[in-house]
Amino acid sequence: MLNRLKTSRPRGHSLWLASCFLALPLAGISAAKADDMPMAMKAAPAPVYNWTGCYVGGNLGGGTSASNFGSTVDPGSYLGAADAATVSGSGSGSKNDIGVVGGGQAGCNWQSGTLLLGLEGDFDFFHSNPNFNNNTNTLVSSGASFSIAQSLTTNYLATVRPRIGIAADRNLAYVTGGVAFTSISYTETYSDTNPAPGPGAGVASASRSLVGWTAGAGWEYALADRWIFRTEYLIAGFPTNTTVIGTIVAPGAATNTLHGSAELLVQVLRAGVEFKF
Repeated sequence: MLNRLKTSRPRGHSLWLASCFLALPLAGISAAKADDMPMAMKAAPAPVYNWTGCYVGGNLGGGTSASNFGSTVDPGSYLGAADAATVSGSGSGSKNDIGVVGGGQAGCNWQSGTLLLGLEGDFDFFHSNPNFNNNTNTLVSSGASFSIAQSLTTNYLATVRPRIGIAADRNLAYVTGGVAFTSISYTETYSDTNPAPGPGAGVASASRSLVGWTAGAGWEYALADRWIFRTEYLIAGFPTNTTVIGTIVAPGAATNTLHGSAELLVQVLRAGVEFKF
């Protein structure tokens, strides 16, 4: 009886040992499967756009030209001092005109971090014609009416400008300034209804190329790796750019010297597309 009690084992203990032996291989299999499962990968961030490189493109927009006109008539054998002063005061004024601008631009950029440095040149066709006409005054000596008119015609606007900007991925904001070029045709005319020794008439005119200054700002957006959209504002000044001399002549060969002058200020707002190399 004593031996039977010593050799008997609880059934619960045997079942627990059996379950442990069975769980060991299953745990190994589960661990092996876990090792074989691929880890979740995070998507790589998109590369930041790089503005370094050269480009060429076209633009289209609108512009205004403003001119300050001045006129002086010297006393002479036709108009006396009082009449010459009256005509001189009547020939000065300001006028504006608007026109379409269109052309092309090319340049190169260098980017370091968010800082961008660049150099750009552009050429735009720009036809405008501000003109001033005063035909409401009369000569002091005779009361005869006279007319004095001035006009200035532009043909193009070109600039060469360094640029400095801040890049934020595909966006670029910049300021710019440099040298501006244009060509103009300027004309001043005078006529009156003065009796003998009149009537008198005169013309002073000139055509020339001008060099001035320009400044502005713009924004660009990279539509794709090589295609860029832009908007830009520029102002260009050509101070006291034209001074001409003509002669007022009456039928009896009496004369006065006629002086004319003009300043030009151009403002341009345009949009464009360019291809980056």
